[in-house]
Amino acid sequence: MLAYRHAFHAGNHADVLKHLVLAELLAYLNEKEKGWRYVDTHAGAGGYSLESTYAQKHREFDAGVGRLLQRAEPSRAQPAPAPVASYLELVRRFNDGGALKQYPGSPAIARALMRPQDQLRLFELHPTEHKILESYLGHESGCEVRLADGYTVLKSVLPPPTRRGLTLIDPPYELKTDYPKALGALREALTRFPEGIVMVWLPQVQLVEAVQLPQRLKASAQAQAKKGWLHARLTVAEAGARGFGMMGSSVFVANPPHTLHGLLQPVLPWLARELAQFEGAKGFVERSASA
Repeated sequence: MLAYRHAFHAGNHADVLKHLVLAELLAYLNEKEKGWRYVDTHAGAGGYSLESTYAQKHREFDAGVGRLLQRAEPSRAQPAPAPVASYLELVRRFNDGGALKQYPGSPAIARALMRPQDQLRLFELHPTEHKILESYLGHESGCEVRLADGYTVLKSVLPPPTRRGLTLIDPPYELKTDYPKALGALREALTRFPEGIVMVWLPQVQLVEAVQLPQRLKASAQAQAKKGWLHARLTVAEAGARGFGMMGSSVFVANPPHTLHGLLQPVLPWLARELAQFEGAKGFVERSASA
C-alpha cells in the first residue's frame, strides 16, 4: 500500500519535533572530524512545496513551523530555546531567507548539515517520491538514493566503515504492520551497530499498537543499546469526537548523546505552549538510567 504522501503534512507539529531532534543529533556528530553515515529508511521526497495542492489542502504547516516562525522572533522578551532557533534557521536557509514556501524533509536537513566526509543513504519505496528525491539528491557527492523498502536494507548499510552514524526509522504508519516493523528495524540496526544512534518517529494516536510501541522500543534499547535510550513526546491536540486524529508525536532515540536530554528538557514544554491546540498540551522528555 503506497497511498501515503507526506506533502499533505509537511511542516506540521510532528515534523517540527522530528526535525529539531534530527538536527541536534547531526550537529552532535559534527563535533568530531571523523565522518558519519546517515541512513533514512523512509526518506520521502526530500523537500516539499508548501504552495502545492497537497500542502494547501489542510495547511498543517500553519499550526507547526509557520506558527513558530511567527512566534520565535529574536526580538521577543523570551527568545526561542537554542535548538528551536537552530532548526528554524535551517528552514529559513531552505527558503533562501525568504517567505515560507518550501519545507525541508529529513534528507534535506541531513544534506544541510553533512560535510564532505559524511554520507547519506536514502531509501524510499513510493515511486513518485523516489523520483523527486533522486532528482534532488541522487547526484550529490556522498549521497545514495535507492528505490527500496527501508525495512529490508539495513544489513547493506550498517555498520558504516567509520563506526559513526545515525539511522532514522520514520514509516508512515498507514498500516498497523508498520508498528512491529519499526520495532524490528530498531532491533536489527542495534544488532548490526550496537553503538550507533537510532531515531524512531512515532505518531500519538488512539491505537493499541501506537500505545505499546514506546514501551517495546525501550525494552529493546535497554537490552541492546550501549548508551541507553531517550524518549521525547509532544502532545498538542485532542482526538476527534470519534477518537481519530493525531494528538501529537514522539521521537525515540537509542544511544542518545549525553547532552541531548539537557538540551530538550526546556524545549518540549516550550513547544507544547507555542504549538498548543487545546489547554492540555504538554511536552516532556525521559531517558533510561544509562543514557
